[in-house]
Amino acid sequence: MKIIISPAKKMNIETDSFGISGIPEFIENTKILMHEIQSMTLAETQSLWKCSDKLAELNYRRFQDMDLEGALTPAVMSYEGLQYQHMAPRVFTELQLSYLAEHLRILSGFYGVLKPFDGVTPYRLEMQAGLSVGEYRNLYEFWGKRLYLSLLDEDRTMINLASREYSKCVEAYLTEEDRFITVEFGELTEGKVRQKGTLAKMARGEMVRFLAENHICRPEEMRGFHVLGFSYCEELSSQRKYVFIK
Repeated sequence: MKIIISPAKKMNIETDSFGISGIPEFIENTKILMHEIQSMTLAETQSLWKCSDKLAELNYRRFQDMDLEGALTPAVMSYEGLQYQHMAPRVFTELQLSYLAEHLRILSGFYGVLKPFDGVTPYRLEMQAGLSVGEYRNLYEFWGKRLYLSLLDEDRTMINLASREYSKCVEAYLTEEDRFITVEFGELTEGKVRQKGTLAKMARGEMVRFLAENHICRPEEMRGFHVLGFSYCEELSSQRKYVFIK
């Protein structure tokens, strides 16, 4: 069973507290993207990232000085978004960290697929960014089927805690043999489930924590999740979607 999550825009560098386990699987593809962005002007990168002048200058400099093999931070410790704050991997036990290493995968526009303790450097490149590379019109075409294939294991089960921006690069290649379960967190309004971005990010992080703390290896066991006021709703759920209502 693999659990997939999205990355976060904000990243840090922490090389002392936790060691890395290796280099990302698709590092050669990452180098191609790095060189492509390094060849762009500051104005072009700001247009690509759609961010403020300050953030554009920071990330432009990061790419110009980028070293993909030195002063690296474990991926799961590097991202600082709400999801990662609520996951709080820095206070996990060794057993819980081992669970993450085996089951958790982070999808990335820049790195493709990351294991939790793969070494990464701060970058900015969302999967939906309008970056064309050679014959590829965007990052979905650039990465193609390889992210999906990287996630497959013996039971072909994937728990989707990623945003639509990232999950669709896997969903496009699913077969009847795969079990792909999307987890949805929301509020019931007029008979419809409404997801709120901030709360959903928090809940996704809490769910990863719940899975690791309870060493869950069967999707059905996820239904016991009761955090932030959410509870599993059997009536709105299906084999392909688990819905938690607040």
